[in-house]
Amino acid sequence: MDRPWSQYFCCMLAGNREYVQNYPVATKRVLRAIPKAAEFCASEPGHAAQRLVDGGFTDRYDYAFETLRDIPYDRWHDYDAADSIRFYALRMHEVGFIKSSRRRSSPAAPTGVFSKRSSAS
Repeated sequence: MDRPWSQYFCCMLAGNREYVQNYPVATKRVLRAIPKAAEFCASEPGHAAQRLVDGGFTDRYDYAFETLRDIPYDRWHDYDAADSIRFYALRMHEVGFIKSSRRRSSPAAPTGVFSKRSSAS
């Protein structure tokens, strides 16, 4: 992927405030499961590809393995979640998807899970 896009998270999670407040344990489990799954894909692409086949997500092990091998799942440790949010917010503002000013920050972007995990590794 080309710069600058390759320097930021490709995917982010967002949660409904009410759901997160009402189901903090479920929310925390999801936030832990996603990076754990990425680690599994990065460290064991063969096993991950087989699980995709066994789960009925694809019939082609070779395609699944090639995809998992080629996607840099282990690179997420190198990215800054807050920086990624700013980058994509600016892009959305430029195309008119966000109307508010760039200076206005989002209310408490919960990047702590990723920061804690990446500093522990």
